Amino acid sequence: MVEDLNPRNVPARAVKLLPAVIGFFFSFRLFFVLLTTHVLNADPQTGVMLSLGLNYILLAIVVFHSIGNAPRTLASITRLPCYRWVLCFLGFSGVSLIWSATSSVPAAVAFWCAMAADLAMVILLLRTDAAVDISSSIMKGYVYGACCIALIAWIMPAQSDLRLGDDEFLGPNQIGYACAFAVFFAQYLMRAERGRWKLPTAFLAITLLRSLSKTTIFAFVAGEAVIFMWDKSISRKTKIALLLGTVLVFVIFWGLLTSYYDVYTNAGNQAETLTGRLGIWAFILDKSLEQPWIGHGFHSVWKVIPPFGSDQFEARHAHNELLQQFYAYGVVGIFLLIALYGSFFRQIKRLSKSPLRALLLGLLVFVVVRGLADTEAFDLSLPLWAIAMFSAIIAEFRTNNSIMPSASFETLTALSELDNEAFSQKKEAYDNPR
Repeated sequence: MVEDLNPRNVPARAVKLLPAVIGFFFSFRLFFVLLTTHVLNADPQTGVMLSLGLNYILLAIVVFHSIGNAPRTLASITRLPCYRWVLCFLGFSGVSLIWSATSSVPAAVAFWCAMAADLAMVILLLRTDAAVDISSSIMKGYVYGACCIALIAWIMPAQSDLRLGDDEFLGPNQIGYACAFAVFFAQYLMRAERGRWKLPTAFLAITLLRSLSKTTIFAFVAGEAVIFMWDKSISRKTKIALLLGTVLVFVIFWGLLTSYYDVYTNAGNQAETLTGRLGIWAFILDKSLEQPWIGHGFHSVWKVIPPFGSDQFEARHAHNELLQQFYAYGVVGIFLLIALYGSFFRQIKRLSKSPLRALLLGLLVFVVVRGLADTEAFDLSLPLWAIAMFSAIIAEFRTNNSIMPSASFETLTALSELDNEAFSQKKEAYDNPR
């Protein structure tokens, strides 16, 4: 059990509005295309333009917000571990636009700028205040956005194969990934004593199961298993209660799961099944070998790779993260992917044994396992902005823990919010208890 040393006299700060809005946007933007097509009766491009436009507007607001003096400089932020690889990946993907085999160069440039804007917003926000304070607000916004997506998914009619979502514009894998990622954020917030998140966590976890996103569910279970094994702050009573609750949820959904299994096993010609994915992997691997060193460039799958199967499934990506990077950026892409995740793993390993270390290891296992059969069209399964955010949190926690090595996760979270003078006073009180 981690010793509870949380100083109750440290006032909890309110949620910072701008970081929370950014976090909400990161998750809720999945809904924009569906909103414009099903609610506004517009074409899908309108939803994409809405998402991109809001992305650029939020970046402009963050830039304006960050003007002036701040506790840290951009140079100090970008010197943190992992940032060099994050910037290298972003830079190489941008350069690849020169030779990209995309169906639309302007669209590819717009999507790359949006990915860069995500990262820029987080870095600029981290410059303005304590990393754990800014990051917690971003995570809260992301969880709220994911809960909205989950609620919409429950209200919508189920797909023909019984899964949540829309056949064209909001797939079950997108819903499942947003919910799973938000659960890890909610777990961080609970451990950092940033409010009550048990109900949202349960709702998101149940929605993940109901989405029937097989890869995401399997990856989520693997990540949570790591947390259960390594997080000593979780009591045995809590672990038993969580396991019993999980079993109960599976029992409740057993009829749905068996019905879906029947549909899935009788639809082996569909591209979404394992048989279909094998065909996608084989085709994209063959195309990757045509340009093995620098790949086909950013945004070179959608509307470029021909449709698969009798249902003419159009793949947005390779459905495997390593293969996706090999196809898009060649050997360079594989090297950058391994270097980036490896750097993040080494940074996590440098943390002392703590709930934060266990949580981040579980998150990394989740994205790696999910990457075996699914990925993102542009960004990584662990987005660049999330790597930058967690890298800053780890650096701040390591700094504080080197001063107060026996302090708990909650203590270090609270202390990192204080200004330098208040932190020195709290440290002196800690070192010299009355």
